[in-house]
Amino acid sequence: MTLKIYDITQELFSCEVYPGDPAPKKEILASTNKGDVCNLSALYMCAHNGTHIDAPYHFFGEGKTVDMLPLSKTVGEAYVCEHKGDVSAEDAENILKKADGISRILIKGDVTVTAEAARVFAEAGIDLLGNESQTVGPKDAPMQVHKILLSKNIVLLEGIRLQDVSEGKYLLCAQPINLKGCDGAPTRAILIKM
Repeated sequence: MTLKIYDITQELFSCEVYPGDPAPKKEILASTNKGDVCNLSALYMCAHNGTHIDAPYHFFGEGKTVDMLPLSKTVGEAYVCEHKGDVSAEDAENILKKADGISRILIKGDVTVTAEAARVFAEAGIDLLGNESQTVGPKDAPMQVHKILLSKNIVLLEGIRLQDVSEGKYLLCAQPINLKGCDGAPTRAILIKM
């Protein structure tokens, strides 16, 4: 069997950064070019830099943190759909029809999920919603959409890159780094077409 693997992850040090978040930085601690025994780097970053997962704790003090999320939410069958502009409630219903029962939805394109669409996804009980923007809701006011989705324990996969991926069904592997007590975590997200 031949597998086609799509890396849908941003490169971290050149990634898009949500306005106001600190950009990731790398510090070289040791270098073989300088005579050190090995190369060694230290990293500084926000949990929401680049391609990342939002856990319910991001907006809810009693919500699940990244380490509490079942990996079954971030690994499994996913549906990629393409859209442009605002995702309305009707658009969300159409996306769910196309997904045909798949509980991990990835939206390709320059989109903003509206509160009305978030309610449709929340009522459907999906496991994960992914998008290419650094935030699932409007950039100037993302809280409402996040709260609607995260209150239903829907994992958010933000900052993915789907330009080389066609609409359809895939296997998603987007496990977050196991960061105990954190509101989000970077992930190396891939899609597999079988």
